[in-house]
Amino acid sequence: MTHHDAPAVTDGHARSLRLGEHTVTVLTDGGVQLHPLHWFPDSTRDDWTAPDASPLDGTGHLAAPITALLVEHRDRCLLIDAGYGAHSVAAQDTIATIGGLYGGRLPAELARHGRDGADIDTVAFTHLHDDHVGWAFGAGPDAPRLFPRAAYVASAAEWAGEERRAGGAVTRAVATGDEIFPGVRAWAAPGHTGGHTAYVISAGGRRLIAFGDVFHVPDQFARPDWTCAMDADPRQAVRTRHAMTAELTRPDTLAFATHFAAGPLGQVRTRRGVPVWAALEA
Repeated sequence: MTHHDAPAVTDGHARSLRLGEHTVTVLTDGGVQLHPLHWFPDSTRDDWTAPDASPLDGTGHLAAPITALLVEHRDRCLLIDAGYGAHSVAAQDTIATIGGLYGGRLPAELARHGRDGADIDTVAFTHLHDDHVGWAFGAGPDAPRLFPRAAYVASAAEWAGEERRAGGAVTRAVATGDEIFPGVRAWAAPGHTGGHTAYVISAGGRRLIAFGDVFHVPDQFARPDWTCAMDADPRQAVRTRHAMTAELTRPDTLAFATHFAAGPLGQVRTRRGVPVWAALEA
């Protein structure tokens, strides 16, 4: 997978929206290829040839973006997740569940929106997998940090044994209900990892849930019981997907989907009794 093979998440899809005094903006760092049958071992080939299935690329993979969410409130900036970093891994060097994997765009994406790493005062991680912490941890503990002013936020379970990866950054452990930034609260969503956390932005009579890796592709809304090969606790992950779907179908609820090529900002609607992802149009 090369940078030219990046999944298109911008074609006709919204990348930014206002929630009261908050502005949220999707920043794309890179992309990853997910092998559908290895990533979702309960799925079949027929599931990926159905008319409503997420499309496969020319190599038979699901092409998924790696994104972060910039949240601006007055003179403050929060970043939810931090991409993969300035790395790339060729398809032949990866494990069976994925093909190519790369990052590198986040600093330029910040600049395109008039920001740089020094503007970010809080980086909140849904979990500490490499494609969510890259620009925060990827350069090593002794290297200059892209976010020199930022405190790093994650659940206590995620930080266990991992604080050293944050280098000299201030780290903060949070639990459900904790406000990490004006109008933004943590919500435990375990399963993909033991301490996986979603973040809920509430403002202007609406809310937006950044659900991280609770879902990797929209197909999981209709099939929440599919196991995912990368989930640390598959049974808990299934319970969390059911609970998250119930929340996402509530009125005035939007969502940020880290890895959805089918539009990163959207909402879950019910069609003929089945929950489906409806991306917001630009």
